Parts: sequence; C-alpha cells; structure tokens
Amino acid sequence: MDGNLTTLLRDWRAGDDTARDRLLAEVYDTLRGMAAARMRRAGGAETLQPTAVVNEALLRLLGKDTSWEDRAHFFALAALKMRAVLVDHARARAADKRGGDVALVTLSHAEREAGQDAEVEVLALHQAIERLAGHDQRAARALEMAYFGGMAQAEIACVLGVSVPTVERDLRFARAWLNRELG
Repeated sequence: MDGNLTTLLRDWRAGDDTARDRLLAEVYDTLRGMAAARMRRAGGAETLQPTAVVNEALLRLLGKDTSWEDRAHFFALAALKMRAVLVDHARARAADKRGGDVALVTLSHAEREAGQDAEVEVLALHQAIERLAGHDQRAARALEMAYFGGMAQAEIACVLGVSVPTVERDLRFARAWLNRELG
C-alpha cells in the first residue's frame, strides 16, 4: 500500500485528478484517525470534530502546489496542516468575545513512552513547539510529526533524513523540553 500511495502522490503531482481522488479515498480514514487521536471533546456544545480538521487540512493541501516525495512526506505535511487547523480554531475560540474555552488535546503519542497523559492547550503547545524550534528545529519537527501526524519513528526518520536512534533522541529531548516549558 505504501508504494501505491507514493505512486498516487506522484501521479497527482503530475496533474492526474483521478489519482488525487483515489489517494484521498485511501488516506481519508487514516487522516481522520490521526485527527481523532489528537483531539478530545471539550465541554462546550460546539467542538471541532476530527472530520472538520481533516477536511480543512485537505483543503489546505489541495490548494498548494506541493512537492511530496512519498507517503511519509505526505503524512508529515498533513500533520503540519492539521496542526495549523487546530491552532486556528483555538485562536478563534480564544478570541470569541464570550470567552470561549480553548480546545484541549492530549500529548498521548508524544508522551506514550514516558507513560504520561498530559493535557495541554493547543495554543500553549503551538507556542511551545515554536520556542522549541528556536532551540532545536529538528526536534520540533519530529515532535510535530509524532504528535500531530501520529507518525512512527521510522517514518519521521525517513522524512528528516536521519536515523531512528536520532529521532528517538530528538523526541526524548523534545518531551523533556516541553515538560519543563508546559509543566
């Protein structure tokens, strides 16, 4: 399937709309699962649903002339777009003149190895990742792909062009850094 996705991505990039439609049909459930895993329902009546996150992220992906090399790069870009959707939604809710609650997400994937299940506000997480990028850009990107994209360490290593042990070290550093910043 990975080779098939890569072929569909390349065909789409070459202008084949049929390949785009087939690709989206194949990855939609995976993307929705990624979004659902990163969200939990906030207490308010209006919450952002995983389907809305995926749809908005796909609109942002489709609107760009993006060059992806393979499945891992596509999911890394999708993770980046989903992060942007979540951050935009959190900003809009925070700016609500009624004082809407900021959506909460769980750092479950990034924190799984440490056995932690810390809840962090999307905006606080976004700002912390931005600060982390100032110290270690690669660790910030690895965390973003692991957290927002639900990507495995081997996939992250492929996208970043580094070894899996390097990704493991980057994620350990990023988790420790975030724990200090957000804790």
